[in-house]
Amino acid sequence: MSDNLSKLITEQRNFNSIDIDLKSTEEILRIFHEEDRKALDAVEAEDASIAQGITLITETFRQGGKLFYVGAGTSGRLGVLDASECPPTFSTSPSLVQGIIAGGDRALRRSAEAAEDKPNAGAQALRDHGVTDLDVVVGIASSGRTPYVHGALEEAHRIGAKTIFLCCTPPADKLEPFVDLFIAPVVGPEIITGSTRLKAGTATKLVLNMLTTVSMIRIGKVYSNLMVDIHASNAKLIDRGARIIMEVTGVDHATAQSALERAAGSAKTATVMLLKGLGREEAAAVLNQNQGFLRRVLEDT
Repeated sequence: MSDNLSKLITEQRNFNSIDIDLKSTEEILRIFHEEDRKALDAVEAEDASIAQGITLITETFRQGGKLFYVGAGTSGRLGVLDASECPPTFSTSPSLVQGIIAGGDRALRRSAEAAEDKPNAGAQALRDHGVTDLDVVVGIASSGRTPYVHGALEEAHRIGAKTIFLCCTPPADKLEPFVDLFIAPVVGPEIITGSTRLKAGTATKLVLNMLTTVSMIRIGKVYSNLMVDIHASNAKLIDRGARIIMEVTGVDHATAQSALERAAGSAKTATVMLLKGLGREEAAAVLNQNQGFLRRVLEDT
């Protein structure tokens, strides 16, 4: 096993950071900038695959399915992070995008590295979360070899769910029967050998940002570049919601905030109420008739 691991790109030494412990802080920072740019380039090189992934996820959402991220360690934490940000950003149900991490929620704060070596646990996690053939499962593993993630992908394939594998090494051939789409930004060896929380983690976060954000745009959660589906539930979000309404409708802050209150915190509903002269229930119904797309409602004269 050690021989196989030593051949992984994520486990090799980075010649750009040899003797980094002898360098000045400024020199070390320059190395970080040089290496981080490689992560950006690696992600951009995967645009075609990322776009295919967005199409799969968007179709899944439109058909009533869910998105599941599965990972261990840093990869798992990044999946949970991206999933947990969807409800406050896009007013989605917490069940629409879910993050599963080897070792459970405890592993979000404390290392549970041994959990990643159990493929059966990955498969069981999908069963525990009720994954169906309507869903899409994204396995995340920087090294490309995490048994927990492999087990989850095999189980997802057995169930009939769509499968995507996000890794930072060329993917293993043995996974091809179980994976519909590979996204593999190959970032190269890390500054600190094997520390995939660095470039690989950065590349992974960038890809996850794109998968969920662009999919949400495609299902009507964004108008222009505004998060109009925001549900104002605290002081910061109330202020943001009012500013969004002001931007789209041109009303003053007091009018926007009043409409937001009457719309029970929904900036999108409040916007339709103001621009179409409708009550809350009527505005919500019009949005529903247009699959939630605010632009369609506003352009419908």
